[in-house]
Amino acid sequence: MPYPIPAPSVDAPHEAEFDVQKSRFISWVAQVNTPDDAQRLLARARAHHPSARHHCLAFIAGAPGEQQAIGFSDDGEPGGTAGRPMYQALEGSQIGQIACVAIRYFGGIKLGTGGLARAYAKCVTLALETLPTSNFMPRTPIQLEIPFAGEQGTRQWADQHDALIEQVEYSATGVRLTLAWPMDHTLDLSALNARLAGSVQLIDP
Repeated sequence: MPYPIPAPSVDAPHEAEFDVQKSRFISWVAQVNTPDDAQRLLARARAHHPSARHHCLAFIAGAPGEQQAIGFSDDGEPGGTAGRPMYQALEGSQIGQIACVAIRYFGGIKLGTGGLARAYAKCVTLALETLPTSNFMPRTPIQLEIPFAGEQGTRQWADQHDALIEQVEYSATGVRLTLAWPMDHTLDLSALNARLAGSVQLIDP
C-alpha cells in the first residue's frame, strides 16, 4: 500500500543536467499533490530559465497508476517528442506524486523526432537515478466521539496505530477527533472501547 514519492525539499527541486548535440537539457523533479502544483513548478522553471527554448512538463499527481491527475506538454517541440516520453518514464518508475520539467537550451543542431524523444526520456531517467525518495502511506479520514476523560487514552491509541490527529472539536458532551487512518491498517475499535468502557462512537462520514 505505501509507495515512494520524491522526498520534500525546501530549497529547490532535484536537478540533473546533460548535453546532446550542443543542446543543454536540465531536469527539475519535485513532489506534487495536484496538477496545480505541477503548473507552479513549471512556472518556477520558466522564471529561473527565461532564455531556454523549451520548458516541457510531465506529472503524476497521485499514486503510481493514477489515470486522472496526470498531464504532459511539449512546449513547442514536435508533438509527442517531449511530454509523452517524459510521462512514460515517470509512469515506469512507479514513483507517485511526481512532476518533471525538462528545460532545453537549443544548441543549433536538430535532433530529429527519435533523438528528441530519447533526450526527453533521459531528462526523467537521469534525474530519477539520484532522486531522494520517501515512502507515502495513503490515509482515509475517520471521526471518533469520546468522553472528555478518554482523550488522552485515544491519543495514545492513535499513536500506536500510526493514525494522525487532524482535528479536535470539543462540545458539551465530549470530544470529536478526526484521524487520518493508514489504509494498510484494519480499523478495530475493540481495544479502544475496552479501555474507555464502550464509550467510543465511530461517526459516519
